[in-house]
Amino acid sequence: MDIEGTVTTTPGGVQTVGRALELLESIADGDGSSTLSSLAAACELPLPTAFRLLRSLLVLGYVRQLPSKRYALGARLIRLGESASHALSATAEPFLRRLVESTEETANMAMLEGDMVVYAAQVPSKHAMRMFTEVGRRVSPHCTGVGKVLLAQKSDAEVMAILKRVGMKAMTPHTITDPDDFFANLELIRTRGWAEDNEEQEIGVRCLAVAVPGSPLPAAISVSGPGARITNETTDSISELLLAVAGDLSEALNAK
Repeated sequence: MDIEGTVTTTPGGVQTVGRALELLESIADGDGSSTLSSLAAACELPLPTAFRLLRSLLVLGYVRQLPSKRYALGARLIRLGESASHALSATAEPFLRRLVESTEETANMAMLEGDMVVYAAQVPSKHAMRMFTEVGRRVSPHCTGVGKVLLAQKSDAEVMAILKRVGMKAMTPHTITDPDDFFANLELIRTRGWAEDNEEQEIGVRCLAVAVPGSPLPAAISVSGPGARITNETTDSISELLLAVAGDLSEALNAK
């Protein structure tokens, strides 16, 4: 730090931090654990460099080593993740209010944590008949709009691995439970940019959702309400609004 209180760094120091973060992200992108060689290859690092960085992260508690010698994320990251999640929710709230004011329906923000969708924030509709999802609730991704749009950001192989782990339980007669049908639905979501839950999680409830581009954590926002109010005639206008609000939220999250 110089005499004016400004932090100074060396290019090597910045590079080391960047490489360490790449290793953490590579572990997170995997199936829960990774080998030294696969991490080094994914991050384009020499094996000795990857090993040295992982040992430092291990000592600090950001990485743990399994009995199989594979590396997994450490418990110390939980606190950072929770803080980031709370900050993300707080930033999203005014944007969710904007959705409620425009649609008069409940607006939600959800994130993908592991294989499950977790609702992180909500602004309820003022209608007496409205949708309510408890913040913190965890649900399977295959039967929700937010879950499907988040899965659509992943490769088919990653999605299939998640579906095999959590299953495709039929929550209603409308839930998609056939993998081929589900992947066809994901391709539609990728093409048009938004997802729909049409009574797939709960009878009578319809939800439209979009991913938040550039979010530091995989996140999506949605509008949900009775199928009698969210109709085929309103889906285009609501989805366009969701995409616009998600873009604005992305700018707020990435503002420097």
